[in-house]
Amino acid sequence: MNHQQPTEEQFRQIAMQLSHPTGDDGIRTAEQMHFSNIGMTRNTISSLTLMPNDRVLELGHGNGKHIVEILDKAEDISYQGLEISELMSLEARKVNTQANVSFTLYEGENIPFEADCFNKILTVNTLYFWKNPLQLLNEIYRVLKPGGKFSFAFAQRDFMEKLPFTKFIFELYDIPKVEKLIRNSFFKNFEFKEFTEQITSKDGQSIERVYTIATLMK
Repeated sequence: MNHQQPTEEQFRQIAMQLSHPTGDDGIRTAEQMHFSNIGMTRNTISSLTLMPNDRVLELGHGNGKHIVEILDKAEDISYQGLEISELMSLEARKVNTQANVSFTLYEGENIPFEADCFNKILTVNTLYFWKNPLQLLNEIYRVLKPGGKFSFAFAQRDFMEKLPFTKFIFELYDIPKVEKLIRNSFFKNFEFKEFTEQITSKDGQSIERVYTIATLMK
């Protein structure tokens, strides 16, 4: 059977759904993201060393099917999700009805919480879509409590450049570029850890993804 190569416009639409899921395609894309990103997500959660009574903020939580794993890490964790996608906020609410879980929409630049609110903050595969990376990073610093941790995962530029849809919308990063961004922010203490994993591509092929988790301390 011949499989027709997607058009440039179809690749653009894939990029748009990855950055801001909408409609039925957005629900399908979010499900695919959950499964393809779960390894990155779990390692990012582990990097935070969650403790009892931690207040956790996540930027770009998608359909939220991983949130229960955050809550299970320690007793009395409270979780706050932050999304630019109204659809993802609604989808996450469907599967997370616990009293200690809440969701908020934002525009991707200004975090709508007071300073020193959260012990731990995370985000996975959203860095490519940050409108103003330095501003958002400083916003994260502002709402993080002293002594708190912020961890974010991103796939390396060398891997991302091989994907046909990342030339649309995506801003690609490698460690030197991320380190420069961090050093220009209010964060001064940080570390990187690199991971390699096998994932299944959209055409069913097994491919190796190299990604990094940056952990920043306030």
